[in-house]
Amino acid sequence: MGSNTVVVPFVDLSFQHQPLQAQIDQAMHGVLQRGDFILGASVAEFEAAFAAVCQVQYGVGVACGTDAIALGLRACGITIGDEVILPANTFIATLIGVVQTGATPILVDCDPQTALIDLKAVERAITAKTKAVIPVHLYGQMVSPSHLFELASTYDLLMFEDAAQAHMAEREGYRAGSVGTAAAFSFYPSKNLGAVGDGGMVVTQDEPIAQSLRSMRNYGAVRKYIHTEYGVNSRLDTVQAAVLQVKLPHLAAWNQQRYEVAQHYDALLKPYAAKGIFPLENHSDRGHVYHLYVVRLAEAGLPDRQALQQDLANQGIQTGIHYPVPCHLQPAFQYLGYGVGDFPYTEALADQILSLPMFPGMTLEQVHQVVAALARAIGMPQPDFPKPDLLNEAG
Repeated sequence: MGSNTVVVPFVDLSFQHQPLQAQIDQAMHGVLQRGDFILGASVAEFEAAFAAVCQVQYGVGVACGTDAIALGLRACGITIGDEVILPANTFIATLIGVVQTGATPILVDCDPQTALIDLKAVERAITAKTKAVIPVHLYGQMVSPSHLFELASTYDLLMFEDAAQAHMAEREGYRAGSVGTAAAFSFYPSKNLGAVGDGGMVVTQDEPIAQSLRSMRNYGAVRKYIHTEYGVNSRLDTVQAAVLQVKLPHLAAWNQQRYEVAQHYDALLKPYAAKGIFPLENHSDRGHVYHLYVVRLAEAGLPDRQALQQDLANQGIQTGIHYPVPCHLQPAFQYLGYGVGDFPYTEALADQILSLPMFPGMTLEQVHQVVAALARAIGMPQPDFPKPDLLNEAG
């Protein structure tokens, strides 16, 4: 098969969009008719609806997930001279958001089995200047709320959740966005709840934080031409809010479909452990919303990852790596003083991980195609699959 023939895409948004196309068109047309493109009615409506989904009172829409981190931290009082602890194993936006506040980012390693922040490493990194910790709910799985509460209480620390990949994720009875003082979300198109462009939100139970955010996102203005603090232009577009409001009622069902896809992957990949292929561990049961399905290629006998990816691509299977270069080894952040060997688990995962196709509406036949292609690529016998069927029905 030629490398240009895609049998299973990494992400396919058509399952989400096609059944809702008329509603999405109507919502966008409504914004065009009203002309309320900036902080229009749909923004406030979606902010309230998404905050309720997160089981908090307030939501403030901003331009993107990175701004949600930066402005959210500022609204929580983080400033120059403060130390903020975050995982080295995260998307670069988490680090950029901290740097934009003027605070000092303190990186720590991750748990190699889940890829989530190592809270014992957090505890070792705490100093008199530490003001906040950012638990990143990576790949769709939350960091343990009970452990975060204990850490915050013991050391009097602000917990600010990076929930950009964890829309409606749950763990220990808590939902992502309801654990920390505030939380940042992204609505990048490929997220579990995605816009048709960039978008983000900060959610919180704290009314003063929400009020500060509404001001900061709009040039620091409490009302037009009255600027009470240093602000920026970072507003969630009304068109994006209108689209997100159409999609939000379907999010729980889409997350359930992701979980079912992951369950099939888990079962089918068990024999591959003998070859050194291990899915990252799920410690959240059904609360894991599987923004990504990530495996570790943990044995030296496996093909080179780049060669494996190319082999899979030649078979029509798209894959990804999240993330190939850790934050502390990125050229732009060498000034922080970290180097190779500082975070061994993060660095090992960067070399080992591979993200397999994952999206709502993925069929069992597509899962079988991915697993069969992987078997061919690593020299495993072809699995004996049951008759293909849809994992989920459209609608």
